[in-house]
Amino acid sequence: MANNNIPDGFYEDTERELGWDDEIQNDGQDFELVPDGDYDFEVISFERGRHPGSEKLPACNKAILHIKVCGSNGATTTITHNLFLHSRTEGMVSAFLVGIGQKKKGESMKPRWGEVVGSKGKCKVIVKKWKHRDTGEEMSGNEIKKFYEPAEKPPTQPPVTFQAGSF
Repeated sequence: MANNNIPDGFYEDTERELGWDDEIQNDGQDFELVPDGDYDFEVISFERGRHPGSEKLPACNKAILHIKVCGSNGATTTITHNLFLHSRTEGMVSAFLVGIGQKKKGESMKPRWGEVVGSKGKCKVIVKKWKHRDTGEEMSGNEIKKFYEPAEKPPTQPPVTFQAGSF
């Protein structure tokens, strides 16, 4: 299934379904963990998906975001972040939309999903640890814990232009 919101070459470093006739190249999954902290981010792709339902959340639509985080020390990684479109998680969806500047806190609005790719903001990233359900091996990965509201910007002054004869 082609998705026009995904940049060319994006799937070279991320998960995807392989076709029967696809060339097999990758010897293993390598990714960089970034330490816990606050990071600038950019949404590099967006897909519409479906959550099948679980103990915690019924079946619902979900936005699958691929978010590149960049630290001041030069560390970068791409995190897959799911936004579940359900009333139980509406606050998380709202926080994301506020974080990318699409929504103002306290206001209601319809998300402009077509404008999500390329959006930037700041988020809190953590290292999450868990045990693999089959092997018991300890695993770790990055997770976005919070999206920050953009800092208020001071009003910009109109540029001063010089006009001959006016003092």
